Amino acid sequence: MTDQFEISEQHIRTGLSALLKAAANSSGRPRCSIAREANLHRDALRRVLQGERNPTVGEVLRILNASGAAPHAHMTLYIAGDGNRAAEWLQTDLALFFDAFVRALPAALEQQLGNQLHDIKPRWARGTAQRVARLLAENIDELARKDALLGDGTDRINGSDHER
Repeated sequence: MTDQFEISEQHIRTGLSALLKAAANSSGRPRCSIAREANLHRDALRRVLQGERNPTVGEVLRILNASGAAPHAHMTLYIAGDGNRAAEWLQTDLALFFDAFVRALPAALEQQLGNQLHDIKPRWARGTAQRVARLLAENIDELARKDALLGDGTDRINGSDHER
């Protein structure tokens, strides 16, 4: 069960403001630009970042996006109860990986499990997460090598080899 403190309005407001403030600060963009792109008044953004105003879900996603963060990844991490990790992963490839992974997971589960989808047990989640992470760790060198090969092919297609 989730601790009631973790879902209190004050705790949520404080956590979201910390995440959004970290996103705005790490973006290197002026706050007025972030506010404009997020379709918020400057004062509304200031109050959200100071924890004086609760943002809507749409505002959170727009502020993260305007700050150059992967909005769905960071919101998912925050909702999953790891606001610190959401802030730590700002502006990283890991956040972009997590964003793509979270978006692809439901369809992948449906495709791979088919009729077994409803047989899933919650107790399997932690072990499955460990197995996925271990599989990724084991394959990271191979994936990096393939990315390098694909990058070389892309460079040739784009004409980089012709300039040499």
